[in-house]
Amino acid sequence: MSKVYPHPLIAREGWPFLGGIILAASLVDIYAGLSWSAPLWILALFVLQFFRDPQREIPQDPKAVLCPADGRIVVVGKAVDPYRNREALKISVFMNVFNVHSQRSPVDGVVEKVEYHGGSFLNAALDKASLENERNAVLAKLADGTEITFVQIAGLVARRILCYTKAGDTLARGQRYGFIRFGSRVDIYLPLDARPKVAIGDKVRASETILAELG
Repeated sequence: MSKVYPHPLIAREGWPFLGGIILAASLVDIYAGLSWSAPLWILALFVLQFFRDPQREIPQDPKAVLCPADGRIVVVGKAVDPYRNREALKISVFMNVFNVHSQRSPVDGVVEKVEYHGGSFLNAALDKASLENERNAVLAKLADGTEITFVQIAGLVARRILCYTKAGDTLARGQRYGFIRFGSRVDIYLPLDARPKVAIGDKVRASETILAELG
């Protein structure tokens, strides 16, 4: 298992938020005292935990499909992959505001296409969020030709999907490729012969939890 993770423990997406809140809290503390600045310090702690981005153990089994995000499994079953227009095994991970919100590649593969779609901001735990919410899909192909799709979906509070990969890029399993701010979901579409290793309600961790094994 690899422990290499070349990113800071606090996601760079959070630095402006955390820096601004700490500055504001410090100024209020200096000029008005702790009783007035306490809510801002509490908010700073929330932002700090939201943007944490810890190192994870990364299983190297080439047949293992790793979880792309922290959260809870809300869907495991057959569905239509809307980006490839074919039946697939769909597994969905719902992230609340207390989960780590960086997304990491579930496999080693080459990015074939990245598709962004605008949309609504429904509760990401609802299945209809997969097709109605703002979302960003990454279509990837493995070395053996297996094709999978993983989709970042904005949630009720989320208003920004960040994706750092593009067509032609090579992703390594566990590699950080995106971030969603403040509550969201990730769907993954796999071949029908993939064997799920999780069930609805399971709590999962990005890169460490194996979602499924490829056939």
